[in-house]
Amino acid sequence: MRNFSGIHKLFLLLCLMVFSTMVSVLPVFADDFGPSEWSQYRLNPENNPVYHSEFDSILKDIINTGDEIRSTPVVIGNNVFIGNHNSGDIYSYNLINKKMNWQTKAPNWIHSEIIYVNNQLFVGFGNRFYQKDGTRGTGKSGLMSLDPQSGEILWTFKTKGEVMPTPAYYDGTVYITTGDKHLYAVDPKSGTEKWKLKIGHVVSMSSPNIKDGILYVGGGLPYPYSFFGIDLTTKQILWETEFNNVYAGLDDVPPVIFENLVITTALERTDKILSVREVYERKGIIQAYKQMIKLAIGDLINKPPLSLPNHVMYAMDIKSGEVIWKESLGIGPMVSNNKSGAPIVYEGKIFVGSPINETFYSYDAKKGKKLWAYKSNVNKVPPVADKGVVYFTDTKGLVYAFNVENGELLGKKYLGGKLSPSGPVLMNDHLIVGSQNSNVYVLPTNDIIGENDSSPEHPNVNDKTTESIYLFIFLVYIVPIIALIIFLGVTIFAIKKLRK
Repeated sequence: MRNFSGIHKLFLLLCLMVFSTMVSVLPVFADDFGPSEWSQYRLNPENNPVYHSEFDSILKDIINTGDEIRSTPVVIGNNVFIGNHNSGDIYSYNLINKKMNWQTKAPNWIHSEIIYVNNQLFVGFGNRFYQKDGTRGTGKSGLMSLDPQSGEILWTFKTKGEVMPTPAYYDGTVYITTGDKHLYAVDPKSGTEKWKLKIGHVVSMSSPNIKDGILYVGGGLPYPYSFFGIDLTTKQILWETEFNNVYAGLDDVPPVIFENLVITTALERTDKILSVREVYERKGIIQAYKQMIKLAIGDLINKPPLSLPNHVMYAMDIKSGEVIWKESLGIGPMVSNNKSGAPIVYEGKIFVGSPINETFYSYDAKKGKKLWAYKSNVNKVPPVADKGVVYFTDTKGLVYAFNVENGELLGKKYLGGKLSPSGPVLMNDHLIVGSQNSNVYVLPTNDIIGENDSSPEHPNVNDKTTESIYLFIFLVYIVPIIALIIFLGVTIFAIKKLRK
């Protein structure tokens, strides 16, 4: 009996060890840190990813990855799922024991969030470069499904154009919008196409928002940029709203839903033409030469000169697509990539940042009335709000906390890198945000409140250059004149030689 008792104890010990190992990688158990499902961009139609449970521990961590993070980290249970920009690496990291569960790789960029439904992960991949036929995305593009416990790739659904927007799961189907101007419905178990719909416009990063069986998404090229409401039951476009003056942003911004409104932002053209000097400072010498040509003969060649964009927010009726209200966030200089801020809704208010006007805003969602504004650095991501506080991030590595009612600054903390375009999430009073310095930051919100950090000086590709007026005059005016004189001299010399 003694021998049996010893074997029995050994067996129980082995079972306990196996169980402990399984628990460390399983995504969900009681009082977990994060939710048990993440079915679309930023968790819900309000694009405000907040979760509360009985979890009562304090977490502080900096998770190092191998490359830039440009998609929002997704938290399921006690694990966070992270995608890398250039390398396509995908990570599962346990937030409690601070250990990497697994790492795998996608064939191209990861800008899509890694959503989780029914014990499966889904993530899109692709890049922003254009093919000759106007398809956005070169190299391999598509949708992958992974096993959340092991990271094993279960299947890959290939597309012609990029899948940089986050997929959306609804009623047993995964939906993706793409750079090849289609909406695809994919079977989550087999990874096969159920059906597809040609929408005729490139979707850059406008992650679809689904509510009550209607999918909402913004489309870009060809002109005019258009916004769509698509009925997933009839598999048809319910309505399409054209924006004739929009030339950027609509296809980048994931829309947000509030009651009977779907809200998004975009950039409209203005008649405020950029001077050659302004173009030179912001875009360089080649674009300055092009601006000179456009100013001279732009009307003849149908190439209008560059102008300052107007950052505009629209609220459309979810049933008809009719624009209910429209508000300008301001006119300012163009920025590279992610040109139009993404909104969220919290307690009847819209919170949105403008990279064009370098300002954080609060608006009344029903009427579009501005409530408050705060001047900032360039910012490109949706904020997150909870318990009367909204948290914004910027490209200088700062996270800000504001009172949602009056815009009072409650705290400002430096984290690091460009907190863009990966938006923050709030899980049990912890802020989690990815950075282009390859880190994911995890910290209690109390660490932000009351702080007043500033960002260390570091280069930013969006900042204006400070070239001297003399260099500008030499490159933009004197060099072309010298080149013209040389060209005329060579031409005259050649003509004389031919006449002899």
